[in-house]
Amino acid sequence: MASITKVMTAMVVLDAHLPLDEMLTVDISHTPEMKGIYSRVRLNSQISRRDMLLLALMSSENRAAASLAHHYPGGYDAFIRAMNAKAQALGMTHTRYVEPTGLSVHNVSTARDLTKLLIASEQYPLIGQLSTTKEETATFAHPAYSLPFRNTNHLVYRDNWNIQLTKTGFTNAAGHCLIMRTVINQRPVAAGGDGCLRQIYPLR
Repeated sequence: MASITKVMTAMVVLDAHLPLDEMLTVDISHTPEMKGIYSRVRLNSQISRRDMLLLALMSSENRAAASLAHHYPGGYDAFIRAMNAKAQALGMTHTRYVEPTGLSVHNVSTARDLTKLLIASEQYPLIGQLSTTKEETATFAHPAYSLPFRNTNHLVYRDNWNIQLTKTGFTNAAGHCLIMRTVINQRPVAAGGDGCLRQIYPLR
């Protein structure tokens, strides 16, 4: 499943109705999968919850996704429980999450379950907006610095694609993954390739 996980991470954050403008500290202390993973984002710096969602969805920034879980009511373990509860509520019976970034091989799902995730994502317009943003400069505090980020899916730069939500991913175990909610021949569809959906499913 790889970083496709981050779509569920964003759903759980938004379900909690936490203030998007709240400044959060970059924290990966409860995510052992992050050990040795390179990131330009500095530990213990701060950025808003909305911008952490943006970086996680647009650029697949792992430290942003992990930090969102660390700042969840009840803590990191409660966040993971919420991810699995949400999956069950959506009927994703073959899906299991153990962490919020997608780095763990123990995050597992199926093409059918990922289609259910994409259908549910229609109720989260912010996820669609952030995941299809082409590029953005993120501004951090404590210390103050800025970094440019770009979308990991090059298809968002093509005018002939009507992409409403997208998420890419890669791990050695899962390979390259891609899921999208898009429109083809005036029909909304779930599309994906390689290690994820591998085909097109109608959403209506």
